[in-house]
Amino acid sequence: MIPWPIADLLPHAGEMILLDEVLAFDDDAIHTRLRVRPGLLSDETGGLPAWVGVELMAQSVAAFAGCHARQAGLPVELGFLLGTRSFTCNVERFPAGCELRIHASRSLQDDNGMGVFECRLEGPDTLAQARLNVFRPPQPDRYLEEPEA
Repeated sequence: MIPWPIADLLPHAGEMILLDEVLAFDDDAIHTRLRVRPGLLSDETGGLPAWVGVELMAQSVAAFAGCHARQAGLPVELGFLLGTRSFTCNVERFPAGCELRIHASRSLQDDNGMGVFECRLEGPDTLAQARLNVFRPPQPDRYLEEPEA
């Protein structure tokens, strides 16, 4: 059982937290789950457009980092989605009420904070896959500062 609620693992807040829970994680992978519900990114039916699958995968990767930070007694830090490769999805939308499960597996991570995750999203008659390139800088606050004029 995962001892932390999802809100304690992500650098997101409110309606931008799309995941419901972490089902499992280890040194190199995470499994997450959500039930699609109306919210900030939903369409007129209460479902989610397929492109939101990339955000669900990215939040799963963020939860992976959050689990490891919490496990080490460290704060959850901000990371960045740099890009997505090979995103495929067999549906145009994820209907309201359906359960989706995401698996993200780390295939590469260097000492500078760059990482690559192979992601898979599954639901009823639904399959989406992508490779996410992510970056977690050693001092994330510096990347958010406005340059002085």
